[in-house]
Amino acid sequence: MPAVAQATTAVIQDVRRPTDLRGVLETDPKILLDRAYARGRAQGLNYAGSLYPPEAWKLVQSGLAVLLDVRTLEELKFVGHVPDTQHLAWQTGPSMLKNPRFLREFKARFKPDQIIVLLCRSGKRSAAAAQAVSAAGYTQVFNVLEGFEGDLDLQQQRGEQGGWRHWELPWIQD
Repeated sequence: MPAVAQATTAVIQDVRRPTDLRGVLETDPKILLDRAYARGRAQGLNYAGSLYPPEAWKLVQSGLAVLLDVRTLEELKFVGHVPDTQHLAWQTGPSMLKNPRFLREFKARFKPDQIIVLLCRSGKRSAAAAQAVSAAGYTQVFNVLEGFEGDLDLQQQRGEQGGWRHWELPWIQD
């Protein structure tokens, strides 16, 4: 195998969590997309794959993907959100019931082959939403690992163990 092909294959197969924000932002978006697909295959996902926050941001900034925040309106308002992104709540209300209009509204906004990146608080609701839309025929749906706030730390708080804000990616709070 030529050296260039070996290097590209190694970059794509490196599906570990990135550690260098600048390195991710300097990586070709198509390589990041290939990594996300590789993660999906490695994890046996029934949707296209998964991205870490800086990878998702790079794809959105490059114009390859659309970012859809699936958190509640309350989370967007009180916790913050990524500027200039779309929103469609996967769950609603204080009891966090599944939004019965989610799939219908999703289908009205997006094409089945469009690259769509889903974001929630920690990556769990967006993974569930990715499963649902993939089952409905969408082939390019990705989950953002770590979500907006990241996982809980030892003090049961978010923000120190990954997530969009932890990576210091653009966000605002109205």
